[in-house]
Amino acid sequence: MMHKILALGAFLITFTSSVLAKDLPDFTDLVEKQGAAVVNISTVQTVHGGGPGFQMPPGMSEDDPFYEFFRRFAPPGGQDGGQDYKTQSLGSGFILSADGYVLTNAHVVNEADEVIVKLTDRREFKAKIIGSDRRADVALLKIDATGLPKVTVGDPSQLKVGEWVVAIGSPFGLENTVTAGIVSAKGRALPQENYVPFIQTDVAINPGNSGGPLFNMKGEVVGINSQIFSRSGGYMGLSFAIPIDVALDVQNQLKASGKVSRGWLGIGIQEISKELAESFGMKSTNGALVAGVEKGSPADKGGLEAGDVITKFDGKPINTSSDLPRIVGSTKPGKEVTVEVLRKGATRNLSLKVGEMQDDKEGALTPRGPAKVEPNRLGLQLRELNPQQKKKLGGKNGLLVINAQGSAAQAGIRRGDVILAVNNNEVQGVEQFNKLIDGVASGKTVALLVLRGDNTLYVPVKVNGK
Repeated sequence: MMHKILALGAFLITFTSSVLAKDLPDFTDLVEKQGAAVVNISTVQTVHGGGPGFQMPPGMSEDDPFYEFFRRFAPPGGQDGGQDYKTQSLGSGFILSADGYVLTNAHVVNEADEVIVKLTDRREFKAKIIGSDRRADVALLKIDATGLPKVTVGDPSQLKVGEWVVAIGSPFGLENTVTAGIVSAKGRALPQENYVPFIQTDVAINPGNSGGPLFNMKGEVVGINSQIFSRSGGYMGLSFAIPIDVALDVQNQLKASGKVSRGWLGIGIQEISKELAESFGMKSTNGALVAGVEKGSPADKGGLEAGDVITKFDGKPINTSSDLPRIVGSTKPGKEVTVEVLRKGATRNLSLKVGEMQDDKEGALTPRGPAKVEPNRLGLQLRELNPQQKKKLGGKNGLLVINAQGSAAQAGIRRGDVILAVNNNEVQGVEQFNKLIDGVASGKTVALLVLRGDNTLYVPVKVNGK
């Protein structure tokens, strides 16, 4: 009997092992065929001495594991006698074409004095930077070589969440390191990264992997590994890749002109929360809420207004606010487009000409003087703007928040904010503002259009009882 039990146990172990081996993916063929097209990129940058105290190497953040070491032990630079020194950094890239075009991240090569591309056969080439785009974090390099192994480009739109993917790169300078994982999410928007619908994975990505390819199981490049979420400087289970179609659009422009041209409207937008949808009388949270329109911008000339909800742009649906910057950015400047908006419950179509992206500017307003008014039903103490402050707003009316408490403070309103409108009704003064609030039933939500620094946003605030 014991022999039969042992035999059955051995059979189960063998059966389980064979099933697991069959179900788990095999990356060996992919790596053998595609690994030669992945390159190591090293850069050299000259940092000029000067200024008191130690200057941290460029690009090093406080999360970097070597930050504390450099801060404590590196030699300081003197204001008069500071010497120049060279810094080196490592990254990854991959060969797009047999004649030597290489794709990587912009942050790998930005401000570099020299870029060296090293192939798997140990050949090294000094690379020329054809162009780089910081917004998409894509750079195109060229090396003087022919007959090179190149990657096959895939379609990231066909990726499915849960699908296996593979990264090859040089983490910590360890060349041609292979790591694997799954697609965790698609179309991920990151703070301050409005133009890239990132592919989120759990593939182990570390410093040095930046710029390397992300492959699907067909051996096709579907993304460029660009960022990680980390509190320590190392891998913590979240990594983000730029979809290859986005990167190729950038590289085509870089190859043609050395720069990237993006569409621009001149608006501030925000996501529509459930509370904002309620305050605007909307049945869904789809669309991008226009929180502000720059005077004289394409949006202003086309008739867009703060409080409009953009539901379609040039025929493309806008489901979330993060969809809009990517679609507008990829639109050729000068193109006439139709924009579908929801305004005060009615749908209308506007026609406007897309401009070319410009840099942000302007200044901020700050409260001065003591508050002399009682908090209103929202918990706000407000004051009308003086002539100088109005001038900064282009002559518009606004109410300066002197203090915020109660439901306003809970909603995120703070001292120094300027309230421009209530439920799309422009504010004229403190008395008119309070009358508007008093006309709202207790427990209902109002949408306040707030100017904070250079940006405008709608903030939903629940109205308390009288």
